Amino acid sequence: AHGPWALEDILSEEDEQDRVPLQKLKLLGESEELRDLLLNPHLRQLLLTIDQAQDKSSLMRKFMQEPLFVEFADCCLSIVEPPEKENVLPE
Repeated sequence: AHGPWALEDILSEEDEQDRVPLQKLKLLGESEELRDLLLNPHLRQLLLTIDQAQDKSSLMRKFMQEPLFVEFADCCLSIVEPPEKENVLPE
């Protein structure tokens, strides 16, 4: 009712270390792999259920046992925080 939220309205200083820069979040929208996953109606229902739940943390613990949800979470993480390449020789 007071206008759009600012990111600071929903994140505390404790959450600062978990914040993903907007530039990296935009990469999620550009991912074909993520888009393909989101076509799955079961995954979409899981995400809707979390979004509408009162106790999101316990539901997240439960859904982290679901292979489809884990695949979704892993895909998102690999986009915003790509794994570092190991054993790469400098050029």
